[in-house]
Amino acid sequence: MLDFDTAQQRLLDLPITDIPVETISLQKACGHVLAQDVTATLDMPSADNSSMDGYALRLQDYAPDRALPVQQRVFAGQTPAPQEPGKISRIFTGSLIPEGADTVVIQEVCTEEDGQVTITEAPVKQQHIRFQGEDTRAGSVILSKGTVLGAAEIGLIATQGIATLPVYRQLKVGILTTGDELVPVGQPRESSQIFNSNAPMLTALFHTLGASVQHVLHATDDMDATRNALITLFAECDLVISVGGVSVGEKDLVKPALEALGASLDFWKVRMKPGKPVALSSVNNVPVICLPGNPVSAYTVLTVLVSPLIRKLQGRSQCLPSRMQATLKTDRVFNETRDEFLRVRITQDEETGLLMAEPYDRQGSGMSSSLPWANAFARVPAVQKYTGGDRVWVYPKEDWIR
Repeated sequence: MLDFDTAQQRLLDLPITDIPVETISLQKACGHVLAQDVTATLDMPSADNSSMDGYALRLQDYAPDRALPVQQRVFAGQTPAPQEPGKISRIFTGSLIPEGADTVVIQEVCTEEDGQVTITEAPVKQQHIRFQGEDTRAGSVILSKGTVLGAAEIGLIATQGIATLPVYRQLKVGILTTGDELVPVGQPRESSQIFNSNAPMLTALFHTLGASVQHVLHATDDMDATRNALITLFAECDLVISVGGVSVGEKDLVKPALEALGASLDFWKVRMKPGKPVALSSVNNVPVICLPGNPVSAYTVLTVLVSPLIRKLQGRSQCLPSRMQATLKTDRVFNETRDEFLRVRITQDEETGLLMAEPYDRQGSGMSSSLPWANAFARVPAVQKYTGGDRVWVYPKEDWIR
């Protein structure tokens, strides 16, 4: 068995071909990955403007108890006349600063009467002014290639007036579930059968990761059915995920089906719990990841082991999300021969401020109820005893499944 870190790195080291690039509108860019740097086309702000409602003046014209006549009223979107000596301009948030003015005084410390303004608090030069280019400068890179576009990134791009973007085409994923015992959700089942929860679960996981699921196929425990399903997926997808059928049972047919298509396994079995039976292979340069059939195991493996590869295949610059340290909150002792990924809920201790990781009370791989309850996975190293009070690395789900 490969240790977890080696297996994860082997996935990240996979050579990938050029990812197709497409140009899309800014309105449709959310969730896509930038295929090139975005360079600012103009300064932001594009001109000096006021950050407050108030009055603009030349500081040299201020004197305690001196009333200054209002020269003009300047609203956002208007071009003001140059500031005249000895006068003051009424100004509003976002209004351009009149040429020659160097200070803005907030309206709360000003009194205006009959067109004359008295300032009751001494101003400081250049206060309350947003200066041209203080946010971004024309010609500077504001977002780098490989950035995932969210609302904040799209908002920044919009300030530059950029309406279309080159992005990497969404990763096309094919999912293959296997097994005679599985029945599609919503269909009648026999007592010996179970519903195929892996198909909708993994489809949802890929959706949150920003990938496009092209096919979700199911193969019975039949060599021809398994091989034909794989042929379809390899022909139309950038990544293939199989679920189940990769162990050593008489009806575990994924491995021989892949070998019949000319593939060989790059690795098989990872020293992690849940999720030991994991395999990596490829056909015609299309990688296939073989996940264990147990839903909890499949979810865990895809989240903490495989998701960095998915990000790489999407063209992202950041493939490994952050981890954090937390203190185990439990009376149990954990001591496995494999790295164990506990489903935990992260909370903050009100007294100490420390992050606490409370394991779900039933950690068996058949406990699907643990997945929506947990908000993170806590990694307990192999062949070491861990219990309450020990510090562990945790993988927050909000970072690892997006």
